[in-house]
Amino acid sequence: MTAADKKILFTLLKTTSDSLAGYASPEFSGPEPEFSDDSAVSEEISAGAPPVQQFSGTAATVPAAQTPAENESGGLTLASIAQKIVSCTRCGLCRRRTNAVPGMGTEHPFVLVVGEGPGAEEDMQGLPFVGPAGKLLDKMLASISLDRRTNCYIANIVKCRPPNNRTPLPEEAEACIPFLEAQIHILKPKMILAAGRTAGQNLLKTDAPLSTLRGRFYDYSGIPLLVTYHPSALLRDESLKKPAWEDLKAFRAKLSETAPDYAAGFAKRS
Repeated sequence: MTAADKKILFTLLKTTSDSLAGYASPEFSGPEPEFSDDSAVSEEISAGAPPVQQFSGTAATVPAAQTPAENESGGLTLASIAQKIVSCTRCGLCRRRTNAVPGMGTEHPFVLVVGEGPGAEEDMQGLPFVGPAGKLLDKMLASISLDRRTNCYIANIVKCRPPNNRTPLPEEAEACIPFLEAQIHILKPKMILAAGRTAGQNLLKTDAPLSTLRGRFYDYSGIPLLVTYHPSALLRDESLKKPAWEDLKAFRAKLSETAPDYAAGFAKRS
C-alpha cells in the first residue's frame, strides 16, 4: 500500500468515525501520523506513474485519485462508499438534506463527470443531475456519444444539497471530497469532465476563475481533466452554449485518442 493510499484510508476512517460519533473521535485525535509506502507496491507504482501536473499560479498539486484498498481484498467499493455518504454528518449540509446523492452511472466508466452539488430534484430523488440541468447534461453528453447508463459515471463535489443551491463552502467541500477521491480510484475513468467553477477549482485545488480554467486539459494524477461550463449556466445564458460545444468537441477528440472504443456501448443502446 502506498503512502497516499494510507493517508486517504486514514481520512475516510476518521470521517466515518466522527460522523457516527457526532464529534471528533478520540481514536483519531492528535496530529495526523506519518505515512510511508510499502516497498513492493511503491516500486511498482513509481515505475509507471506519470508526473502530477501543477496548475500555474494559485493552484496546489492536483491530489492523487487513490483509495485505500482494492475491492477484491475486502476494501472499499462504490456501494460501501455510498453507505458512508448517506450516513455522513461531517458538515452542516446533512441537517437539511432529504437524501444524500453519492452518484450514479456505470461501474466501469470511460468518463467521470463531476458537478457542484445536488439541487432540489436531486435532493428529492437521491440521484445526481436529474433536474432541468441534468436533462441538458444528458443531451450534452449524448452529443459526444456519452451516457450515464453505458460509459459514464456522474458525481458531485458535495453529496448533500446546499441551502438554496448556494455554492458549497470551502469547509463543506473539504469534508466531502475524500468520498469523491475514493470513487475516482475505484472507477478509474479514462477522463474527467469538470462541470463548472466549483468542480474545477476543488479538483485542481485552485481559486482561478472559470474563464481561466475552462477549455484546457489538466493532468489529474494521470487522468486528463477538462473544465467546462455547468449546464445550469447554459440554461441561464444561451450565449455560453457555443463555447461549451467547443469544449465538448475537444473532450471528444481527446477521449477518442485515449479510448478509441469508448462509444461502443453507447452505439448499441442508440
